[in-house]
Amino acid sequence: MNELTEFHPVHNVMLRKLRSISPLSEDEKQCLLTLPLAVKSVGADRDIVREGSRPTECCLVVEGFACRYKVTPDGRRQIFSFHLAGDIPDLQSLHLKVMDHSLMTLTPSQLAFIPHESLANLMHRCPRVADVFWRDTLIDAAVFREWMMGIGRRSAETRIAHLFCEVLVRMSVVGLANGRACELPVTQAEIGDALGLSTVHVNRSLKELRAKQLISLKGGFLTVLNWDELKKAGEFDPTYLHLDGAAKAAA
Repeated sequence: MNELTEFHPVHNVMLRKLRSISPLSEDEKQCLLTLPLAVKSVGADRDIVREGSRPTECCLVVEGFACRYKVTPDGRRQIFSFHLAGDIPDLQSLHLKVMDHSLMTLTPSQLAFIPHESLANLMHRCPRVADVFWRDTLIDAAVFREWMMGIGRRSAETRIAHLFCEVLVRMSVVGLANGRACELPVTQAEIGDALGLSTVHVNRSLKELRAKQLISLKGGFLTVLNWDELKKAGEFDPTYLHLDGAAKAAA
């Protein structure tokens, strides 16, 4: 792990994400730029923090993809969320001292670690920034509710179409999409683990979406060929993401 530094360009990744949640004043941006970061490159399929651990720092995804997950006693995995550049997926560890789930990389990733003490001090000095982080955790909860709705009440094809819409909108609002295309380097097994589907169901549903000429998914890259029809197929409404620009990105 690199030395802690008072400033690193990866701050811009965090700022870009937080600005998608809420406007930030110049003073608030400067407060965020004082956060010390320890930057580390991590390979694919590596645990960042494990269930039962007591972390003393939070993790900012700078590059790559990560996920939250739990594993049943018989080895079956449930993925709760996918995370991309700018996300701090274990922000709750600042207040919930014992991890009740694990966090891992899905691709080779660059991560930046922020000491809990530094985050807590920043929030005390700048309550407005604390409000933005609180909003971020509330949006996480909204995403969980939407995923629960999908797993409980939507068809396999609808779940997958909804996931693709969500990822594209989230990537778009932070400048990581190219029109209606973006990286999506997840396997069919990982999609299944996220949406409560077998690999067979995922494969069949992807074939249906391709046959309807709604999407192309090749080499970890998603291209949406018919956005309006994909939204309809996924019953997708971006309101639950509560991101500035989400409605525009989904139009």
